[in-house]
Amino acid sequence: MTTQTLHSTASGEKEIPVLLLLNSLGATEAMWEPQLALLERHYRVIRCDTRGHGQSPTPASPYSFDDIVADALGVLDAHNVKTASVMGLSLGGMTALGLGLAAPERIDRVICCAARADAPPPFVQSWHDRLAKMEDGGIEAVWNGTVGFWLSEETRAAHPEREAKLRESFLQTTEEGYRGCAHALMGLDYLRQLGGMTVPTLFVAGENDAGATPETMRAMADACPGSAYTVVPGAKHVINIDRPDDFAVAIMGFLGLEV
Repeated sequence: MTTQTLHSTASGEKEIPVLLLLNSLGATEAMWEPQLALLERHYRVIRCDTRGHGQSPTPASPYSFDDIVADALGVLDAHNVKTASVMGLSLGGMTALGLGLAAPERIDRVICCAARADAPPPFVQSWHDRLAKMEDGGIEAVWNGTVGFWLSEETRAAHPEREAKLRESFLQTTEEGYRGCAHALMGLDYLRQLGGMTVPTLFVAGENDAGATPETMRAMADACPGSAYTVVPGAKHVINIDRPDDFAVAIMGFLGLEV
């Protein structure tokens, strides 16, 4: 296991509970900007770029979830945070589960969005296919095949600026970083461990997410003792950007937020 010092940003009041936000594969800490104003009313918010993304370093691939979870704990250590709640989406949601399983004494609660907890053969093959596309056309070729899964056609038509910001972040992902995280995803194996989760956990699915379907996330919630589960209507994979208002409603009660 190797640990990287990630780029991170803290905002909000200092003497209040901490919320760590973890990005999806191909995104940066900027993906959480639509939620910042709401979250900062109750939390000191720490965002970071996953290894190989944004302004964080890119170690040699492959990576494991042990590596990525250790990086996230390192972010908390760098900010002198003993305990925090954590919310992540896709790769970030999986990492949040890993934090809850590996370091429950450090994690107050987990929100796992648009993620899965295992790696069946079709899922593994999908990552081989994306890596082959990257080898042929670079990271932009992967983006072109990804955006339609991330955002609904309604959002892409009505809010082109959301797509533009996601694309800008996606193209900051290094090929080695994308490759390394893809290999971590191919080895994903948290589902069988969820029965031992002791941290309060909320699973948030997008109704139209083809990568982490509501059925997949319902099975994760069923395997996780005492967890909560909700579905954001009409949302594709990047729920918080595709349907930001409905996403806020989905997480507010669990985080103790007020509009």
